[in-house]
Amino acid sequence: MLIGHLGDEVKIHYFEGGNCIARFPLATNESYTNRQTGEKVTNTDWHNIVIRNKAAEICEKYLSKGDKVYLEGRLKNRQWQGEDGNMRYTTEVHVQDFTFLSTKKDGMAPIQPPVTNTATESVEPNSPSVTEGGEDDDLPF
Repeated sequence: MLIGHLGDEVKIHYFEGGNCIARFPLATNESYTNRQTGEKVTNTDWHNIVIRNKAAEICEKYLSKGDKVYLEGRLKNRQWQGEDGNMRYTTEVHVQDFTFLSTKKDGMAPIQPPVTNTATESVEPNSPSVTEGGEDDDLPF
């Protein structure tokens, strides 16, 4: 589970047969006060996000750089051989569920459908979001 801001626009790639994959970087921040100096310290971690099919198209349509989003998924490690012959490694978050947390700049209400990335994907626009109700006490912010 991650809550963060998009570090770039969503980039989507379509395959034969209609499937697609979207990728974007996500920045998560941790802030604390240094007990010895009293100054506020902020650490930023970057995550490689991967979303597939209908969920990817929804993200491409509604998300843009800087938007805040809640993601749920699992970690996947990949390796490949680079052009220089060295092995390269990366860790990606393959998203299964997400909720948009930013409101759109044009005054529209936030779009917060929980989306499950399955073979029979569905979008339920009237479902409660993660931040509604009493559940926000469990969130780490």
